[in-house]
Amino acid sequence: MTSPAPGGRILCFGEMLLRFSPNANELLLQSPGLTVRPAGAEANVAVSLAQFGAPVSMATVLPDNALGRGARDEMRRYGVDASPIVFTPGRMGLYFLTPGAVRRPSEVLYDRAGSAFVENVHSAFDWDDLLDGVEWLHASGVTPATGPNGSAAAVALTEAAARKGVKVSYDGNFRGKLWEQWDGDPPGTLGKMLASATIAFADDRDFALVLGKKFDSADPAERRRLAAAAAFAAFPRLQRIACTLRVQESVADQALSAVMLTRGDDDAVVETRAEAIHMTGVVDRVGGGDAFASGVLFGLWSGWDDQRALDFGLAAAGLKHSVPGDFNLFSAAEVEAAMGAEGFDIKR
Repeated sequence: MTSPAPGGRILCFGEMLLRFSPNANELLLQSPGLTVRPAGAEANVAVSLAQFGAPVSMATVLPDNALGRGARDEMRRYGVDASPIVFTPGRMGLYFLTPGAVRRPSEVLYDRAGSAFVENVHSAFDWDDLLDGVEWLHASGVTPATGPNGSAAAVALTEAAARKGVKVSYDGNFRGKLWEQWDGDPPGTLGKMLASATIAFADDRDFALVLGKKFDSADPAERRRLAAAAAFAAFPRLQRIACTLRVQESVADQALSAVMLTRGDDDAVVETRAEAIHMTGVVDRVGGGDAFASGVLFGLWSGWDDQRALDFGLAAAGLKHSVPGDFNLFSAAEVEAAMGAEGFDIKR
């Protein structure tokens, strides 16, 4: 069983949302029923880390109403320190997920414009105070995509973390639908965040966007290596890059593997792989990337080597696919059991 290392606190920063989903296999508004669950990329990571046993806080801006307080209470319910959360007048950010089935992919519809977070995040925090006592900051490309306030906040916080010596976990999480809604600068803004990052959860497409380069090899592994080498050259603070690799036979039948690319001696790229896990009957893949990021981050926070951290992250992602909702609700011991060969018999 995993015993967490005595590491410092982890801070997750981003917008919390409420997710609305129709009943299983239905289209949105096919029937009146909608299930509401808390969500948000960084909140997903915070909950997962808390389940693993890491001391983690969530910083966000929520509306000062029943929805905002309910979202905060969900974080508390799962062991996340919610004290950094700021409440302001405004509305709750929402998103609607129509789950996929058979050959029909899932579809997301955002309704977060003008939320309390979007309107106030740039002025709600003192960045240096927020980072006091923090060892790791986890942020993502979702926040800057929400608008000019989110962009300013994301860059200011990650740059403050770099100044204070806080390690930064950055998840690319490119959200094209959000960037299209305003006149933003994805390459410039995300590049500034990457300049502060210690680890990036990203692939060659993310780096092609930020660096304005094409990685044209027909071999996906070679594209990843070329992109990693370019990223390590462009961003001296960056030490690791990790991503999952997904093969889909259908919405419910998928294989997931993972790779980590580490800066080696003389800037050589050192590659670590986690073998594919095969998943039949996927329940809900949303949040799987966040579960992977939380597992890898937990491993690094715990002082594990790259292979163990990567294997743990992939196992966490696999388990997340077995439960509905965005949150990964498995303990470190349950993830480690999934890494073993215990089989699928009932545990009695």
